[in-house]
Amino acid sequence: MTDDTDPAQNDGLNEATALAQQLRLEITKAVLGQDDVIEQTLIALLAGGHVLIEGAPGLGKTLLVQAIAKTFNGSFSRIQFTPDLMPSDISGHPLYDMQSGQFKVRKGPVFTNILLADEINRAPAKTQAALLEVMQEHQVTIDSKAYKLDEPFMTLATENPLEQEGTYPLPEAQLDRFLLKILIDYPNEKNESLIVKKVTTGQLSDLLNVDSVETLIDPARIISLQRATASLQVDDRVLDYAVNITRKTRHWPGITVGAGPRGAIALVRAAKAAALLRGRDFVIPDDIKYIAVPALRHRIIITPEMEIEGQGPDQILAAVIDSVEAPRT
Repeated sequence: MTDDTDPAQNDGLNEATALAQQLRLEITKAVLGQDDVIEQTLIALLAGGHVLIEGAPGLGKTLLVQAIAKTFNGSFSRIQFTPDLMPSDISGHPLYDMQSGQFKVRKGPVFTNILLADEINRAPAKTQAALLEVMQEHQVTIDSKAYKLDEPFMTLATENPLEQEGTYPLPEAQLDRFLLKILIDYPNEKNESLIVKKVTTGQLSDLLNVDSVETLIDPARIISLQRATASLQVDDRVLDYAVNITRKTRHWPGITVGAGPRGAIALVRAAKAAALLRGRDFVIPDDIKYIAVPALRHRIIITPEMEIEGQGPDQILAAVIDSVEAPRT
């Protein structure tokens, strides 16, 4: 089923919210036991942002991306980042055509709607940087010519936190391009049993399967939902609340580098999507609180002393958020 009408103008808030919730429901048919991860990834999609997902192997990161792409009939590409991966392997490169006697452009896997950059920290900085223009400008420059990507475009990059050998830290400039950093953890016992039962019943292997996910809309409708999300209202006091949280990270004990202005921008953009999923056309402080940690955890650097004491970015950010007074109606 496809529908190119703009929910911001014709369908209204209720239908836009219902459609976003239907997308979430379809994704849960394939990805079990990761409700928060699904919701936060969908928030990033609605906000037109990119996601960095950190988690151990085998927790359904690739399945999540494929399920999202199928819900709106979007194209999907996967790049396995390795130390020998070249920037041209990502963006594409000119290729000499023997028949025509001319150079033609072979477009790389970034020309897609949903791009999975698997284990992005396994490639050197030069290759990682090839994604910077793609993520920020939604275009690729090949042989001095710019090529626009199809919309919507979303990058979901994964990191494996368990292995450090043979990895390269992501540059701060690239980390800042991700709207959210989402942590994916092991499912609880009940959900893990459901996963094992689902995969081992009537299947010859543990191949990824998104057959149960239905295609609800087309890519044009996702763009309409993104416009509807961007049109949501944010009271000045709520906006100042997001800015105050971000600014507080720059002077908080245990944080050596705080979040920049892009952190507050990401916080407000993501909070709008959270409000839409909850059926509101305006953002409230609870939306800011809910998304603050995923929006800021990758934008701060904590001191070695905090790490030695077992304090991570999430714990420190929770204290920062609690210290900032939320506006009252």
